[in-house]
Amino acid sequence: MTDATGAVKIPGVLLAGGLARRMGGGDKPMRTIAGRTILDRVIARLAPQCDGLILNANGDPARFAAFELPVVADGVADFPGPLAGILAALDWAAANRPNVKLILSAAADCPFLPRDLVSKLHGALTAENAELAVAASDGQSHPVIGLWSVGLREQLRHALVVEDVRKIDRWTARYRLATVTWPATPLDPFFNANTMDDIAEAERLAALDGG
Repeated sequence: MTDATGAVKIPGVLLAGGLARRMGGGDKPMRTIAGRTILDRVIARLAPQCDGLILNANGDPARFAAFELPVVADGVADFPGPLAGILAALDWAAANRPNVKLILSAAADCPFLPRDLVSKLHGALTAENAELAVAASDGQSHPVIGLWSVGLREQLRHALVVEDVRKIDRWTARYRLATVTWPATPLDPFFNANTMDDIAEAERLAALDGG
């Protein structure tokens, strides 16, 4: 599905289903960096790139009401990890956006995501005739940030429910995968806030990033 300019229209899912144990629980994306929540920063980065956003989160969706995004919970029980959030997004797309072929996923605790994330991932997926595409930086793959084919949702469901696959890269290894690398200077665009020390570091990086 494309828009009037011929650009591919790709919705995005912000994965916020984690339990934030290293921060003492709670929702990591609701932590504040330089006066703005991490989730607000992620939305600001991705909304211009995506054809709509949804939020994958478990528990009471009302806590995210201020962001005015559809909240989609995992369809697989017991918090099996980000693959369950990706599957929930693929199921949502199949039900609500039947013309959509791809979904972008991104961690909802990455406040400095690239402004060219969707275009570069889709360009690589097309150029390499790949089925999936993921981001990388500084020699490390970030498989939670990538493009996923709605057509693979039943295969993903089988992997999660029947095979008990949890690691994203174990599943992506089965398919043609494009990897796109971004520079990690002056800051790594895939920096994520896992601990309270990371929040302090994010305050410093926000200044480098212009606030």
